[in-house]
Amino acid sequence: MNARWKPNVTVAAVVERDGRFLFVEEQKREGLLINQPAGHLEPGESILDAVRREVLEETAYAFAPQHLLGIYLAPGPGDIAYLRFAFTGTLGEFDASRTLDDGIVGTVWLTPDEVRAQRARHRSPILERCMDDYLRGVRYDLALLLTHPASAGGQGNT
Repeated sequence: MNARWKPNVTVAAVVERDGRFLFVEEQKREGLLINQPAGHLEPGESILDAVRREVLEETAYAFAPQHLLGIYLAPGPGDIAYLRFAFTGTLGEFDASRTLDDGIVGTVWLTPDEVRAQRARHRSPILERCMDDYLRGVRYDLALLLTHPASAGGQGNT
Protein backbone atom coordinates (compact mmCIF):
# COMPACT_ATOMS: atom_id res chain seq x y z
CA MET A 1 0.00 0.00 0.00
CA ASN A 2 1.33 3.43 -0.94
CA ALA A 3 -0.71 5.68 1.36
CA ARG A 4 0.52 9.17 2.19
CA TRP A 5 0.12 10.49 5.70
CA LYS A 6 -1.83 13.75 5.79
CA PRO A 7 -2.74 15.74 8.89
CA ASN A 8 -6.28 17.04 9.19
CA VAL A 9 -6.32 20.83 8.79
CA THR A 10 -8.36 22.58 11.46
CA VAL A 11 -8.99 26.16 12.52
CA ALA A 12 -9.73 27.58 15.97
CA ALA A 13 -10.60 30.95 17.48
CA VAL A 14 -9.17 32.22 20.76
CA VAL A 15 -11.50 34.97 21.95
CA GLU A 16 -10.94 36.84 25.22
CA ARG A 17 -13.32 39.27 26.86
CA ASP A 18 -12.77 40.80 30.31
CA GLY A 19 -10.27 38.11 31.34
CA ARG A 20 -12.46 35.21 30.22
CA PHE A 21 -12.14 33.03 27.13
CA LEU A 22 -14.89 31.75 24.89
CA PHE A 23 -15.26 27.98 24.76
CA VAL A 24 -17.85 25.60 23.44
CA GLU A 25 -19.11 22.63 25.38
CA GLU A 26 -19.44 19.62 23.13
CA GLN A 27 -21.05 16.28 23.92
CA LYS A 28 -18.71 13.50 22.81
CA ARG A 29 -18.41 9.81 23.59
CA GLU A 30 -15.94 10.76 26.35
CA GLY A 31 -18.45 13.13 27.96
CA LEU A 32 -19.03 16.88 27.93
CA LEU A 33 -15.77 18.41 26.65
CA ILE A 34 -14.60 22.00 26.15
CA ASN A 35 -12.78 23.45 23.17
CA GLN A 36 -12.19 26.74 21.49
CA PRO A 37 -14.67 27.20 18.64
CA ALA A 38 -12.93 25.03 16.07
CA GLY A 39 -13.39 22.72 13.14
CA HIS A 40 -12.12 21.42 9.83
CA LEU A 41 -11.14 23.28 6.71
CA GLU A 42 -13.57 22.37 3.92
CA PRO A 43 -12.81 22.02 0.19
CA GLY A 44 -12.88 25.32 -1.70
CA GLU A 45 -12.56 27.37 1.47
CA SER A 46 -9.79 29.69 2.59
CA ILE A 47 -8.38 29.23 6.09
CA LEU A 48 -9.83 32.60 7.16
CA ASP A 49 -13.25 31.74 5.77
CA ALA A 50 -13.08 28.44 7.64
CA VAL A 51 -12.52 30.07 11.03
CA ARG A 52 -15.31 32.59 10.39
CA ARG A 53 -17.69 29.76 9.48
CA GLU A 54 -16.71 27.49 12.37
CA VAL A 55 -17.15 30.20 14.99
CA LEU A 56 -20.57 31.08 13.58
CA GLU A 57 -21.68 27.44 13.40
CA GLU A 58 -20.52 26.61 16.93
CA THR A 59 -21.36 29.82 18.80
CA ALA A 60 -23.85 31.79 16.63
CA TYR A 61 -21.45 34.78 16.78
CA ALA A 62 -19.90 36.40 13.73
CA PHE A 63 -16.10 36.37 14.03
CA ALA A 64 -13.54 38.72 12.51
CA PRO A 65 -10.03 37.22 12.64
CA GLN A 66 -7.38 39.85 13.35
CA HIS A 67 -4.19 37.85 13.94
CA LEU A 68 -2.81 34.39 13.46
CA LEU A 69 -1.94 33.07 16.90
CA GLY A 70 0.00 30.03 15.76
CA ILE A 71 0.11 26.84 13.75
CA TYR A 72 0.10 23.72 15.90
CA LEU A 73 0.56 20.03 15.08
CA ALA A 74 -1.10 17.77 17.62
CA PRO A 75 -1.97 14.09 17.88
CA GLY A 76 -5.50 12.84 17.54
CA PRO A 77 -6.86 9.34 18.09
CA GLY A 78 -5.01 6.48 16.41
CA ASP A 79 -2.78 7.67 13.58
CA ILE A 80 -4.72 10.93 13.09
CA ALA A 81 -2.93 14.25 13.53
CA TYR A 82 -4.37 17.75 13.48
CA LEU A 83 -2.68 20.79 11.97
CA ARG A 84 -4.45 23.66 13.74
CA PHE A 85 -4.40 27.28 12.62
CA ALA A 86 -5.44 29.33 15.65
CA PHE A 87 -6.62 32.92 15.38
CA THR A 88 -7.48 35.82 17.63
CA GLY A 89 -10.13 38.33 16.70
CA THR A 90 -13.36 39.96 17.67
CA LEU A 91 -16.89 38.73 17.97
CA GLY A 92 -19.60 40.48 16.06
CA GLU A 93 -23.33 40.10 16.27
CA PHE A 94 -24.98 37.13 17.95
CA ASP A 95 -27.64 35.37 15.86
CA ALA A 96 -30.12 33.95 18.37
CA SER A 97 -32.04 32.22 15.57
CA ARG A 98 -29.08 29.96 14.63
CA THR A 99 -29.00 26.31 15.55
CA LEU A 100 -25.55 25.27 16.78
CA ASP A 101 -23.61 22.39 15.21
CA ASP A 102 -24.52 18.85 16.23
CA GLY A 103 -23.02 17.97 19.58
CA ILE A 104 -22.47 21.58 20.68
CA VAL A 105 -24.38 22.09 23.93
CA GLY A 106 -23.55 25.78 24.25
CA THR A 107 -20.86 28.33 24.99
CA VAL A 108 -19.09 29.19 28.23
CA TRP A 109 -16.71 31.98 29.22
CA LEU A 110 -13.88 30.69 31.41
CA THR A 111 -10.90 32.26 33.15
CA PRO A 112 -7.48 30.75 32.47
CA ASP A 113 -7.53 29.17 35.95
CA GLU A 114 -10.93 27.60 35.25
CA VAL A 115 -9.60 26.20 31.96
CA ARG A 116 -6.54 24.72 33.68
CA ALA A 117 -8.70 23.20 36.42
CA GLN A 118 -10.69 21.32 33.75
CA ARG A 119 -7.86 19.63 31.83
CA ALA A 120 -9.73 16.33 31.89
CA ARG A 121 -12.45 18.02 29.79
CA HIS A 122 -10.14 19.46 27.10
CA ARG A 123 -11.13 18.16 23.67
CA SER A 124 -7.80 19.18 22.13
CA PRO A 125 -4.38 18.54 23.65
CA ILE A 126 -3.31 22.04 22.50
CA LEU A 127 -6.31 23.99 23.77
CA GLU A 128 -4.38 25.33 26.75
CA ARG A 129 -1.27 26.09 24.70
CA CYS A 130 -3.31 28.25 22.30
CA MET A 131 -4.75 30.19 25.26
CA ASP A 132 -1.31 30.58 26.84
CA ASP A 133 0.20 31.86 23.59
CA TYR A 134 -2.57 34.45 23.46
CA LEU A 135 -1.82 35.48 27.06
CA ARG A 136 1.91 35.80 26.19
CA GLY A 137 0.99 38.27 23.44
CA VAL A 138 1.83 36.06 20.48
CA ARG A 139 0.34 37.58 17.31
CA TYR A 140 1.20 37.16 13.62
CA ASP A 141 -0.06 39.20 10.71
CA LEU A 142 -2.78 37.55 8.64
CA ALA A 143 -0.75 38.41 5.54
CA LEU A 144 1.30 35.29 6.32
CA LEU A 145 -1.57 33.25 4.92
CA LEU A 146 -1.92 32.91 1.19
CA THR A 147 -4.85 31.24 -0.47
CA HIS A 148 -4.46 30.72 -4.19
CA PRO A 149 -7.67 31.74 -6.01
CA ALA A 150 -8.03 28.27 -7.52
CA SER A 151 -8.18 26.81 -4.00
CA ALA A 152 -10.90 29.09 -2.71
CA GLY A 153 -13.56 29.30 -5.38
CA GLY A 154 -11.74 32.04 -7.28
CA GLN A 155 -11.17 34.24 -4.22
CA GLY A 156 -7.62 34.49 -2.98
CA ASN A 157 -6.61 35.69 0.52
CA THR A 158 -10.11 36.06 1.90
